[in-house]
Amino acid sequence: MKYSNAVKSALSAAVLGFLALGLVSTPAFAQTNPATTTFNVTATVAKDCVVSATGLGFGSYIGAAVNVSSIVTVTCTSGTAYTVGLNAGLTTSATVTTRQMGITQPAGGLNYSLLTTSYTGTNWGNTTGSWVSGSGNGAAQPITVFGVLAANQFVPPGSYTDTITATVTY
Repeated sequence: MKYSNAVKSALSAAVLGFLALGLVSTPAFAQTNPATTTFNVTATVAKDCVVSATGLGFGSYIGAAVNVSSIVTVTCTSGTAYTVGLNAGLTTSATVTTRQMGITQPAGGLNYSLLTTSYTGTNWGNTTGSWVSGSGNGAAQPITVFGVLAANQFVPPGSYTDTITATVTY
């Protein structure tokens, strides 16, 4: 087969064109439409409170009135209303209005009071009107317990003790 010069020129131009296309770099096109989604993040914060207390030590008693204090610390979640009540203690004859430290030998009791606002304040009990109220702010809130050991109690010598339970209701 014989080709004319014109056909040979056209074929050469076509071959050169294809070769040129193969040698020229063309930019790669990335996908520019990303796929997205959303999701919810949730948490539920429950009302919560914790309580701690320091000991209340009257020291040596020689018949004179003794005033000392301790701290009940309450930490509640923000906005949580709470009350703090103090029970009567371990002595069976005691009440929240007439608390009594006991001694095992010889038998006996030493009367004392736990008060809410001062050494002459209101008795701190565990019923409506006798407890301390507050509202949590997420931080530790110290509450002073005012302890009064009454004067003129002539009881046998020895070590007198009691254990008080502080209850936070929220």
